[in-house]
Parts: sequence; C-alpha cells; structure tokens
Amino acid sequence: MEDRQITLRKLGERIKYIRKEKGITQEMLAYSINKDQQSIQRLEKGKINPSFYYLYQISEGLGVRLQEIVNFI
Repeated sequence: MEDRQITLRKLGERIKYIRKEKGITQEMLAYSINKDQQSIQRLEKGKINPSFYYLYQISEGLGVRLQEIVNFI
C-alpha cells in the first residue's frame, strides 16, 4: 500500500475513533455538517482525500479542534 493510502486510512480511523468516543453516529455527524452519511463512510474508510475545509467541518461536527483529528501523524 502506498503512503498516501496508508495516511488516508489512518485519518479515517482517527475520525471514526473520535466520533465513536463522542457517541455520534455517522448519520448524526453528516447531518450536523450538511453532508450525507455515505460521504462520512467513505472518509472513515480512507477512500477520499478530504479538503482542509472538509476536515474543518468534521472537527466542528465532532466538537474538537482540527489538531485532534490530525494528531495521528
């Protein structure tokens, strides 16, 4: 697996971990940032390379600082 794929997978796993720790479903997170559940699912599986703004929206939806999301690096 190439570095990019590994990094995106780790990012997705980090987002999923934080989301579950907060007791938030994919549907709840998606609704709070005006996205669909499938978009969150793809993000958590590392299937997409999110923009900075998308990561910012995710952090807002999870109620954490953006730094906490990218803390796996």
